[in-house]
Amino acid sequence: MTDHPTTNGHHPTPPTELTALPEHPPAAPATGPDSGPAAEVLSLEAARERRHPYPPTTPEQDAPADGPVLEGEIVRVDQPGEAERDWRSELADKNRTRRPIVPVWLRSRTEAIETLKWAGEYAAYVTGYQLARTPLYATRLTLRAPRGLARLVYGMTRWTLDLEGEPVRLATVVKADPESYLKLSRQRDSRVRLRVWVSGAALVTLLIASLMVASAPTAAQWTALAAAIAVLGIVGRPADRPLIDRAVLPTRVEKLTSDIVVRALTVLGVSGLNAKADVNFVAPITRDGPGWRADLDLPYGVTVGDVLDKRSRLASGLRRPLGCIWPEGDSSIHEGRLILWVGDRDLSKTIVKSPLLKATSHDVFKGIPFGNDPRGRLITVPFIENNMLIGSQPGQGKTASVRELAAGIVLDPTAEAWFHELKGSGDLDPYEQVCHRYVSGIDDASIAYAAASLALLKQEVMRRAGALKKLPADLCPDKKVTRAIADKRSLGLHPLACIIDECQNLFAHPIYGKQAGEDAEFVIKLGRALGVVLILATQRPDKNSLPTGVSANVSIRFCLRVAGQTENDMILGTSAYQNGIRATLFVPGPPDQGGDAGTGYLIGATPMPKVVKAAYLNTTATQLIADRAHALRKAAGRLTGHAAGDQPEASAPAYDLLADVVAVRVGSEAKVWNEIVVDRLAELRPEVYGPWAEQEGPAKTAQLTNALKPYGVKTGQVWGTPPGGGKGANRIGIAWDDVLNAITERDGKRDSGAGS
Repeated sequence: MTDHPTTNGHHPTPPTELTALPEHPPAAPATGPDSGPAAEVLSLEAARERRHPYPPTTPEQDAPADGPVLEGEIVRVDQPGEAERDWRSELADKNRTRRPIVPVWLRSRTEAIETLKWAGEYAAYVTGYQLARTPLYATRLTLRAPRGLARLVYGMTRWTLDLEGEPVRLATVVKADPESYLKLSRQRDSRVRLRVWVSGAALVTLLIASLMVASAPTAAQWTALAAAIAVLGIVGRPADRPLIDRAVLPTRVEKLTSDIVVRALTVLGVSGLNAKADVNFVAPITRDGPGWRADLDLPYGVTVGDVLDKRSRLASGLRRPLGCIWPEGDSSIHEGRLILWVGDRDLSKTIVKSPLLKATSHDVFKGIPFGNDPRGRLITVPFIENNMLIGSQPGQGKTASVRELAAGIVLDPTAEAWFHELKGSGDLDPYEQVCHRYVSGIDDASIAYAAASLALLKQEVMRRAGALKKLPADLCPDKKVTRAIADKRSLGLHPLACIIDECQNLFAHPIYGKQAGEDAEFVIKLGRALGVVLILATQRPDKNSLPTGVSANVSIRFCLRVAGQTENDMILGTSAYQNGIRATLFVPGPPDQGGDAGTGYLIGATPMPKVVKAAYLNTTATQLIADRAHALRKAAGRLTGHAAGDQPEASAPAYDLLADVVAVRVGSEAKVWNEIVVDRLAELRPEVYGPWAEQEGPAKTAQLTNALKPYGVKTGQVWGTPPGGGKGANRIGIAWDDVLNAITERDGKRDSGAGS
């Protein structure tokens, strides 16, 4: 530590709570006669008493003027002032547990105004709610008054006749205790004589009052009658049915405060984040949509990623469901800036309805409504000049996200739809009636069709580049497709959207994968300014299934639940995990089982990465949108290609690998080496399998092994001899029964799918 700085050359700055002690204490003053003037002795207690507990601050004062905040300090905007720090640490610890005398909300002008405003609105609402139901309450009291009168008469009768003591008197009779019985009887007679007179007087008074009201009622008498009915109605109230309805149901969550946040953070077990750590609230905790928002700086050395790793512990510390806790960072300020949003409702249990359900049409140039963030705000994904990559584990809502994007595309009659669903489940089948190109399947023919689409898309990009270049500068000054240009049908520059769901089945294909990856990269890089949009979705984001040239160049990314850091960064971009953008924090499983299916991180659509829950469209809703889009396109004369019944161009050879493998079987052989099968396939279809046969050694064997893997056909050690004769050996090969079983299983699935 260093000595405290001085304000001028003569007078040192007065000591404060944060003044650091000198490293070496000064020598004791001399007391002898030659020591000079004696030093002034200051009273430590008196100096402490002169300190103001809350020193004045200004908006420009972000930190104490006398030096940095010492380690261990908790600085809060909503609790200004410096913490008591002296050698009596035990006493200071006890003081921290005391509740503040001045409420926290009164220490901030903004929060005080908001709190008073909320209280006023709440009181006005409750008052209006109850006044509007006054006739209902009066009716209830009137209907309950007879029951109340009966209860009152019954109670008066029991009181007058002293019936409450009857069980005691009967007990003395059973015990044959005459002395006690006589004593109780005399006491009862005494009570009844007095009570009869009281009850009689009350009855006569009520009769007279009733006759007066009936003969010549006045306002006061009517008021008395109303009061009597109200009293009788209250007496006659059923125990399970209250008279007055609640205007506002009590909330199940408490207001988020800095104390709660600090308590939750300090139990996470993060190194450097404990009860004595610096937690600086840079803004008051405020309401933000259906929840609370806290902006704070974590202690030095603690990053937002450290907190994200402990999200479940943070939810426990805040006593909220996991789906209510959404911490995120703001790396544009620094890596320790945490934005903590705590919702009132569990996001996993909410269903986001698509605005496109009721839309008659849509304009893709305005983006596509995609879903809601945790605050309930609509998130729109920009469409034109963007490409999109969606990734997740199976069953986490990837295809549902694709459905929502497809709905926005088909509802724009100027947009041309090329949809490819490469898992064969038929999730996009409702849109088939409006697609220029469409395929659904996992077989080689379907994958070849998707590969052909990318080849055609590459040609279309090159055609559009030439067409756009020829446009005059006044019509197309920025050399980009606009709404006005897209509406000119003669130019052929309308929006074109190509969706490939389960794209890993295409890019990992041994025949078409490499070329498809190159074509997709070309389209992504050059097609964005030409109105060509590529949307890819995969459940296996790895370097073999998703070419790096594709994943590195998409502009919008949506990542639902994934297993680890590698998959996370493949979808969201390099270093996303390190920067605290982690789709691994989502809980696997559907919402009805407490999972976060449909919820993911969206990057590129908004200035900052956001957690978004995609709108959900079931099959019925999807069909309604598709039917509406079909009618819209038919009226506009925009049904083309597949939707108009045209047959696709045979731009790529179609083949069935399993059927070809069976076709090259010789006789009744049970097993055969891979290299022999590859040579036979090359003779059968040289244009397809010729490159396989040109390989040698293990590469040639692995080619067939990898090609058969998607069909569930496993290879293993097989005993055999070379075709020209020679010494037998064990080599990698296949069993024909495995191939036949794979064909049977595949055809069975096709039949069941067609039947359903």
